[in-house]
Amino acid sequence: MTDQSKILVTGASGFVGSAVIARLKAEAGYLPVAASRAAIAEPGELEQRRHDLENPSVLPTLDDIGVIVHAAARVHVMRESATDSLAEFRRVNVDGTVSLARAAALAGVRRFIFISSIKVNGEQTADGCRFGADDVPAPQDPYAISKYEAEVKLREIEAQTGMSVVIIRPPLVYGPGVGANFKSMMRVLLKGWPLPLGAINNCRSLVGIDNLVDLIIATLEHPAAAGGTFLVSDGVDLSTTQLLRSLAAALAVPARLLPVPRPILERAAGLLGKGAIAQRLCGSLVVDMTDTCNALNWTPPVSQNAGLKATADDYLAHEHP
Repeated sequence: MTDQSKILVTGASGFVGSAVIARLKAEAGYLPVAASRAAIAEPGELEQRRHDLENPSVLPTLDDIGVIVHAAARVHVMRESATDSLAEFRRVNVDGTVSLARAAALAGVRRFIFISSIKVNGEQTADGCRFGADDVPAPQDPYAISKYEAEVKLREIEAQTGMSVVIIRPPLVYGPGVGANFKSMMRVLLKGWPLPLGAINNCRSLVGIDNLVDLIIATLEHPAAAGGTFLVSDGVDLSTTQLLRSLAAALAVPARLLPVPRPILERAAGLLGKGAIAQRLCGSLVVDMTDTCNALNWTPPVSQNAGLKATADDYLAHEHP
C-alpha cells in the first residue's frame, strides 16, 4: 500500500464526510485521512489533519494524498447573521475550495472529488421533466450560487494543472443521523400531529447516504469519472405525500395526512410568509442519473425502503429510545 492510497475527506465530522470515512475504513486498499476544523472523537485508529474551510491559510498536509473527497461546505443557515449572505457563502464555499484545490494540484493529488448540490441545476423541475448533468445551470439562492461558482473554478484548475476533478450533485440526502428538515418530519410523524400534506402529487428525487457514498467510492479510481459531473439518486422518486407515508411506515406509526388541495396550501403558506417552504413541499425536483449509471457501470446498491427503514430505526434508537 502506497501513500498515494490515502484519501483525504474534508468535512469529516459532518453527515456525508463521516459516512465516507466509515466506508473507506471498511474498504481494502484505502487509508482514510479525516480533515476537519476540530479533532474527531474516534475509537479506532484514524489519521486526522486540521482543515478550516473558512480560513484558507489553514490547509492540511497533502504531499502523501492521492485523492481528496471535498465534503466540507457552508450549508444552509436557518438564522442567517451575515449582512451579505452571498459574500459569506462565496468566501467559504468558493475561496476555501479554490485554496484547497490549488494546494492539492501543487502537491500532486491525482483526483479532487467535489460534493456539490443539485441546486446548481435549479430549485425545481417542470412536470414530466428531469434535471440532467448537461443542463444549463440555474442556481438561485446564495448556497447554490456558491456551489456553482466553485464548480467553475475547479474546472479552470483542472484545465490548468491536469488534476482530475469529479463533481457530484446530490439531491436531498437522508440516512441514519440525518438532521434538519428530514429529522423534523420524523419528529412530527411520531408526535401524531395531522399534516395538510395528503394530496401533494409532486415528484422528488432523494438519495440515501449509503447510495451517495457508494457512488463517491466508485469515482475514486474509475477512469470514466475524470472530468465528469454526476447526478445521483435512489432511482425511485416520491411525492411528498408518498414520502411521509413511507417514513411513517418505517417508524411504525400512522400517517395523519389531511388531503388539503395544493393551491389552498400554497396560498395559505404565502400569506404566512412560508412560500419557500411550500415550494419545497409541493414542487417537483427530479434528477436523471442515466448518464451516471452508464458511465460508471453503477446502480444504487441500497433500496429506498431499506434506506428509510435504517434512517427511522436510527432515529428511534437515539432520539426516542
